[in-house]
Amino acid sequence: MKLWKGRFSKEATSSADEFNASILVDQRMVKQDIRGSIAHVEMLGRQGIIPAADAHAIREGLEGILADVEKGKLSFSKEYEDIHMAVETILTERIGDTGKKLHTARSRNDQVATDLRLYLKEELVDHLDLLERLDQVLARQMEEHKETVLPGYTHMQ
Repeated sequence: MKLWKGRFSKEATSSADEFNASILVDQRMVKQDIRGSIAHVEMLGRQGIIPAADAHAIREGLEGILADVEKGKLSFSKEYEDIHMAVETILTERIGDTGKKLHTARSRNDQVATDLRLYLKEELVDHLDLLERLDQVLARQMEEHKETVLPGYTHMQ
């Protein structure tokens, strides 16, 4: 499903579709996308922007998708274009047109920025742990090789 499908008189070529598709990269943010969407739909329901029953149905649908992702039951292909379309398409297939209310009062750019921020925040914690372990290994190596003599080079010509 293409967001912009109705705006053109001709279908896009496969090379244009391939160029626009980011799903193979941004599918790694699927959990963050779903968690951000759950928070957003809860706000929509609390503020009365969408009916509470719709917010509840969307949340349950998103939680089901997240559970399937965590169990490895879902995979994503280029037909979805990006992770946001994938989640919305799967949600709408599961709960009907109510799923289309997921993007009420939220721009695509806001969603991308939120997903990326959540993803990087989690990745940063993992990378900091790895850097700490590397630092410990280097400190041990330094301690073991205090007396090791190595020639020094200023240029590698």
